[in-house]
Amino acid sequence: MKFFNIVLRSIVRHSVFPFAMQNGTKKDLFLTPPQRSFPCRTLIFSPALKKQISSSPTEKLDLDGWKNVMRSGRQEEVSETSESEEDSTLAATRELVEMWRLAGKTVPENISEEELKILMGCSTKSSKKKYLKYLAVKEKVKKASKVKQEKQKEAKKERLEKAKENDTGELKNTFLLQFWSKSMDKMYNWRTAQAMIFGQPLVFDMAYENYMSRREMENTVNQLMETEGCNRRAMDPFHLHFCNLKVDGPYHKEFAKRYGEAWNNLLVTVTEQSHTDVFPRDKLIYLTADSPSVMKTFEHDKIYIVGSMVDRNIQTGLSLAHAKRLKLTTERLPLERYLKWETGAKNLTLDQMFRILLTLKDTGDWMEALKFVPKRKYEAFVDTSLYSKHKTDTGRRTKAFEFSNSQEKVKKPFVENSFRKQAQKKWWVSEES
Repeated sequence: MKFFNIVLRSIVRHSVFPFAMQNGTKKDLFLTPPQRSFPCRTLIFSPALKKQISSSPTEKLDLDGWKNVMRSGRQEEVSETSESEEDSTLAATRELVEMWRLAGKTVPENISEEELKILMGCSTKSSKKKYLKYLAVKEKVKKASKVKQEKQKEAKKERLEKAKENDTGELKNTFLLQFWSKSMDKMYNWRTAQAMIFGQPLVFDMAYENYMSRREMENTVNQLMETEGCNRRAMDPFHLHFCNLKVDGPYHKEFAKRYGEAWNNLLVTVTEQSHTDVFPRDKLIYLTADSPSVMKTFEHDKIYIVGSMVDRNIQTGLSLAHAKRLKLTTERLPLERYLKWETGAKNLTLDQMFRILLTLKDTGDWMEALKFVPKRKYEAFVDTSLYSKHKTDTGRRTKAFEFSNSQEKVKKPFVENSFRKQAQKKWWVSEES
């Protein structure tokens, strides 16, 4: 065995040493088994393996992508759970509405998901009942209007059939031709388009959406729609501006819901900017019922601003504070001068305010313009002739009083001088005697 071991050592020395001398290293004398290359830290014992691993590109793990995938999975799970919770709450509110309907309470027959979400937002039971009663009344009014329209259509058909039966072949009167609705709409649109170029601007400030409830906001949108229709039918319309109207805000959603496709074709300037950014500040006048200064005449070179807000709780001073923050001049209508006002706040709706301003623009007559104030708010009109006579009488009195004061001021030094002369005269007389 010893001899066999000696022979093996000699064979290894003669075969391996020349190879080691050529490479100049002794590390290659050790044989390393073949290993797989992993994209991690490993101990390498031979330069050949180092070259192989360095030549092969390492596969890097994208941690950001992995995090995004995990987050998206969690978000999907959260959204699924939230959707399931919303569905369960909506189903519960629907069951509650059905229970109240069976109990005989005033509840609408059909209710949408938006109305259900509003109902879920009501905090108390009484507020929920009031909202459901409001929806039921609204549904009844719609049904009654539909029935009325159908009856009118049937009556119109009957009249046309009777006219055809009684037709004797006589020629109809063609002296007064009928204006069709399409041609009238074209004329109205042309006037409004001209006003958008050459007309006087009228601004509605839409910055009060956070101070109103949903029902008050719906009433505001109704009044603004009526204002737009009245302006379109006017002989000399205003150029309407809806400022501070946020895109995808509650006002914008309600307008898009009411107008539908006609919202994009509406002849009204809608902007998210404030009116102070659109117009020069010195030409703006903010109309508010809380202003200390009274509006005397309608100025055609000014731009009037109306706050688009319906507040049933009557938040006094809100629009005035908003105008003062913007450093704008404020005015209010002279209701006390022309109307015997009864008890109550001097607040008007947006369409009433618009009709008053439109009449002032066309005629300049306050008595004619203030006819649009509801008669339930005042007793009668004040006689302006008596008012002007009282004003002139008071003016005369003040002038007479000023004249008498001036006469007294003139008399005083004259009396003093005469008294001094008399005193001097007596003194000389007494000295002579």
